Amino acid sequence: MILAFGAVPALAAEPEDNASDKSRYWLFNPTPENLMRDLTTDRPDMTESPFTVDAGHVQFETNIFGYTRSRADQDGTISKSYDYATTNIRIGLTNSTELNVVVAPYGVVRTKPLDPVLATRSSGLGGVDLRMKINLWGNDTFEKPGATALGLLPFITLPTDRNNGIGPTGVEGGFILPFAMKLSEKWSLGLNGGFHIVRNDDASGTHTEWLSSAAVSYDWTENLSTYYEVAGRFGTRDPRGDIGILATGVTYKLSRNVQLDGGVNFGVTRAADKINPFVGISARF
Repeated sequence: MILAFGAVPALAAEPEDNASDKSRYWLFNPTPENLMRDLTTDRPDMTESPFTVDAGHVQFETNIFGYTRSRADQDGTISKSYDYATTNIRIGLTNSTELNVVVAPYGVVRTKPLDPVLATRSSGLGGVDLRMKINLWGNDTFEKPGATALGLLPFITLPTDRNNGIGPTGVEGGFILPFAMKLSEKWSLGLNGGFHIVRNDDASGTHTEWLSSAAVSYDWTENLSTYYEVAGRFGTRDPRGDIGILATGVTYKLSRNVQLDGGVNFGVTRAADKINPFVGISARF
């Protein structure tokens, strides 16, 4: 379990006159606990945040369990997939940069064609994502209404088992531009735009898919929040068209450094998965 990891040691509080200068902190000189930002996560919504983990600290964001049911494809085949413990390990390198390692330790995909004799089951390890998030502004100033934040998020996906039907068959990659705005004391907005270079289904090469999403969140209390989201993926080369998704979910902070979440994604186009409920947990050390 991710809560079994020990905390990264924090230095004693800095003198009052330079406590606000956090540029000196890095991976091996962690940000003191009293200067750390409020916990922010890249889950449970699909819209990535522009905020980074404080220098010298590690954050584990785990999808405890997720279930996905597709719509029927051109041949009438329906797939059901199960995701177990996919985790984004976020490591604060400096006050404005972090390294992400996303691992998918186990997944299962079942396909159900019109002819039940042709049904299949695949399972195993998914690909590994390596991501670098750079915050350009807003990390430590996202408090008052009207505040904004912007980041850069390049990523690359490495195959672990090209033939298990779970992970990618080759190297993939892309880039996301995350933006956030604090609309009021209770409402916040997140926007993403980007692209993803994806392997073709026949493994003959790659093509580029375009990503966009928008999410608004509302803080009911200091601990309880909900979000509402729309996301799209374009240029998929799926004969059924592009992917459109509506989503909603909830987050609840158990403590300053631990958060529970749950949500559900609904596909609204023929090419999108029909439904995807999930639950997760995030913890910072």
